[in-house]
Amino acid sequence: MTVVDVLSGRDTARQTPAETANTKRRRRGAIGLLSPSLILVLGVFVAPLAIMLWRAFTDPEVGFGNFTWYLTDAVQHDVLIRTFTTALIVTVVCLVVGYPFAYAMVAFGPKVRAVLTLLILVPFWTSLMVRTFAWVILLQDNGPVHSVFKFVGLEQVRLIRTNLGVVIGMSQILLPFMVLPLYAVMVSIDRRLVMASASLGARPLTSFRRIWVPLSMPGVGAGCLMVFISSLGFYVTPALLGSPNNSLISQQIYVQVNSLLQWGKGGAMGVVLLILTFAVLAVLMLALRRAAREEQHE
Repeated sequence: MTVVDVLSGRDTARQTPAETANTKRRRRGAIGLLSPSLILVLGVFVAPLAIMLWRAFTDPEVGFGNFTWYLTDAVQHDVLIRTFTTALIVTVVCLVVGYPFAYAMVAFGPKVRAVLTLLILVPFWTSLMVRTFAWVILLQDNGPVHSVFKFVGLEQVRLIRTNLGVVIGMSQILLPFMVLPLYAVMVSIDRRLVMASASLGARPLTSFRRIWVPLSMPGVGAGCLMVFISSLGFYVTPALLGSPNNSLISQQIYVQVNSLLQWGKGGAMGVVLLILTFAVLAVLMLALRRAAREEQHE
């Protein structure tokens, strides 16, 4: 019997009065255990979201003025497109780097796996601000990375205060959110399937493409979703590594709310970002569900 069964009352069918009373006590206990989490969610997510929605439609006056301003401002359109483009690039970079890394964690022995796991978990033990400032030092015009570029004749390439630097910093910070879901799925794949395909004459690349990759797609979807959605709301890294000329929507919201005190406009920007994020999530979920159905039919 699960907590869901207790809360939904599915376990009360055909019970004696004593069993029904015992079930009600368990239900009250389950509700009591869930109450702190529900209060926390209401306090830190639902209430701020409701305030944002209210201000978006009422500040400075009731109506759709804030949304009209946002949807007709060409500068904000560019910022929104840049935000989603940057998030997509960061997701692709994390997938390209994270997939082989997660595969290595599964393929190699326990000692190598422990080292790789430590490498991917170390960033969680370091402050986001510290990591971002470290990238500022590495990518600045006189930093180590630029010195290497200058040595090989690429001194004209600038990394700090550019979108390239933002992508590099965000990709490093969000890489664990790609690797961990991939590893969780890959470690559960039965490797005897690959061995069976090899025994039937399939080449290693064919076995990897036809067996391993399809079975790891749930991890790819979960990792891409986590990285993409997290990238949309990133603020610290773009603010320190980027410039006002390539700012993202999180920086624009900060300017509207903190500098200009335009709470309504900032709320409208947040609502638009939230709606577009849910739309992307819905499209991705439909695509994954369709892929799963096609795989079952095959």
